[in-house]
Amino acid sequence: MLGSTHGTLTTDFRARVEACGETPRTAVHSTAAPSAEDAVALDVSGRPLYAEVPDLDRFFRPESVAVIGASDAEGRPNTGITRQLLAWAERVGARIHPVHPTRATVFGLPCHASVADLPEQVDLAVLLVGDPLPVIEELAEAKVKFAVAFASGFAETGDAGAAAQARLSAAVERSGLRLLGPNTNLNAFEAFRDDLDGPAIALITQSGHQGRPVYTLQELGIRLSHWAPTGNEADLETSDFISYFAERPEVGAIACYVEGLKDGRSFLLAADRAARNGVPVVAVKVGRTETGARMAASHTGKLTGADTVVDAAMRQFGVIRVDGLDELQDTAALLARARKPLADGVVVYSISGGTGAHFSDLATEAGLSLPTLTQAKQDELHQWIPEYLNVANPVDNGGHPVGDWRGRKIIDAILADPSVGVLICPITGPFPPMSDKLAQDLVDAAEQSDKLICVIWGSPVGTEEAYRTTLLGSSRVATFRTFGNCITAVRAYLGHHRFTASYRSPFDEAPRTPSPSYRKAQALMRPGQQLSEHAAKQLLRAYGIRVPREQLVTSAAAAVRAAGLVGYPVVMKASGPQLGHKTELGLVKIGLTSASQIRDAYRELTDIARYESVPLDGILVCQMVERGVEMVVGVTRDDLFGPTVTVGLGGVLVEVLRDAAVRVPPFGEDQARAMLTELRGHPLLEGVRGAPPADVDALVEVVLRVQRMALELGDVLCELDINPLMVLPRGQGAVALDALAICR
Repeated sequence: MLGSTHGTLTTDFRARVEACGETPRTAVHSTAAPSAEDAVALDVSGRPLYAEVPDLDRFFRPESVAVIGASDAEGRPNTGITRQLLAWAERVGARIHPVHPTRATVFGLPCHASVADLPEQVDLAVLLVGDPLPVIEELAEAKVKFAVAFASGFAETGDAGAAAQARLSAAVERSGLRLLGPNTNLNAFEAFRDDLDGPAIALITQSGHQGRPVYTLQELGIRLSHWAPTGNEADLETSDFISYFAERPEVGAIACYVEGLKDGRSFLLAADRAARNGVPVVAVKVGRTETGARMAASHTGKLTGADTVVDAAMRQFGVIRVDGLDELQDTAALLARARKPLADGVVVYSISGGTGAHFSDLATEAGLSLPTLTQAKQDELHQWIPEYLNVANPVDNGGHPVGDWRGRKIIDAILADPSVGVLICPITGPFPPMSDKLAQDLVDAAEQSDKLICVIWGSPVGTEEAYRTTLLGSSRVATFRTFGNCITAVRAYLGHHRFTASYRSPFDEAPRTPSPSYRKAQALMRPGQQLSEHAAKQLLRAYGIRVPREQLVTSAAAAVRAAGLVGYPVVMKASGPQLGHKTELGLVKIGLTSASQIRDAYRELTDIARYESVPLDGILVCQMVERGVEMVVGVTRDDLFGPTVTVGLGGVLVEVLRDAAVRVPPFGEDQARAMLTELRGHPLLEGVRGAPPADVDALVEVVLRVQRMALELGDVLCELDINPLMVLPRGQGAVALDALAICR
């Protein structure tokens, strides 16, 4: 996860944005929760701006529970589930009411024939029935707040199951209750240790088994407060639980295993709430190799597959994405328990120069900052470490000092350095004369320091006293088993705190009313059609995006007159609603400098169009703009998140290098600038080989105006492709040389 930087608007930029009829983005830092009035606020496209937080207290801590289909007959699956629910209810202090039409008692408790016969209004109903649909209406009449459906055979089985799940979802929506499942399990009713202190991890999984590694962290002394196994998410979804957990005071981090998001917008709103509250969300999201189901006509549509958008959306809202379940547990555990860093600097300290150098290489490659310690600090360390050993960072003590009083002195001296926020000590294998004393010194130092100490215990055995008792017995030392997991977790830890320290919710600044540009653009849209280049450029003009001087003509004589008005040299291009990539058909002529060339080009372009049976609305005679950096900026529609904005290297490089960054609206100027720094080709904008720096401010302005188009026209604009957008030298602006727009 990368932190964000936040800029302010220049006077010129503010003036240009206001000229387009938009409200300029301000640098207001906001982490406050939305007010009750804001909770129902909608953006310009009618979508909610803030997450609704479901009141799940009575789900996780119900006072009364009905078990529909309860059983105590040996050998039946429902019997084992009923027994487990009874044990859970005793732990949480809930009253259990078995429900079964043919049983008088279940495990000695009175059993009721139907929901209508329940002796009290219950908070939670657990449905141990093959088809939960008929029961939903009964639960609604009984005013049950929550239900859990374990039954399978729904969307996970194919089209017929998906249709059955849709019927179940509709029934739940009508009922007013909230449903977990179907195709869920008993993980919400696990036994959580109540003897552990400190901030807890709240766990969300769509596959229950994938949460086991995080659940077993309790055996290492790390507290777990909740487990939400969301299953098929016919009603309650991952986003609901993120929003709820982000408001819980005991939750230090939220760990998620996500197979598929039900609704992209809900996920972003939930992530926004967690970011506002400074609660880290760590997620494994499967599906990195998805190629996307849609076929796209534009360059930008081909640049971003489904997982690219998910990845960008997560980074945009501070969700920390990890690859493995081992990374999930280690990263979530560190983020839940570690205090806010006092500095970003990382010092590597070891009893082996080789170990220190190896770890430092990996950490630096991963982007961690390993500052060189000052000469004064090095001189101090050399009081206890031989002069011939390197102590600049990494710090190599040579081994022997850790066996006596010098070991603790070295650790304290490193932690006292104001540039150091994290001390990492890799212990590659147990060597009791040194490793046991080193582990104890690190634990003792951690108890007296506000700085994070991490240890990598490299032994594959893991039964050593120094590991099991000393390191795992400390609530202040973060212990890892691999270099990679330590680096991933520390990078996430530092990045999370950088991100939340300057987080501004983009939803606070999202437009709520249409701009004057929107009203102009509406008249240009053609539902179900692709606009001609001329019409697409008119759309850009409506939003204040600069296009070259040009005229649309329908005769050779008019073309010659237009060239004189536009100014030689000129470019001539065929313009029609069915034209995409004109160059491939030979429908672009550049560098024309005379009337005779204009007439010849007009004849050739119209002949090609006639031969290819391509209808034209005319020929464009355009100003020729040559000097600048060619970029592409566009809009595509993602099935999950809706309109997305992409920026990347343009021209002929766009599909060759596929160097692009994507964001999901709304986002601010900071994110627009961050998109540019993510590009491998970003140095081109700074000026290379004597080229002048490009007008990055103008490029950022175009990205933000395109975002406004995506927000306001998202229901009718399927794809937009500005390629190339010629970014001129600094102070000269950016010009959209070509554009493609497709309406839904």
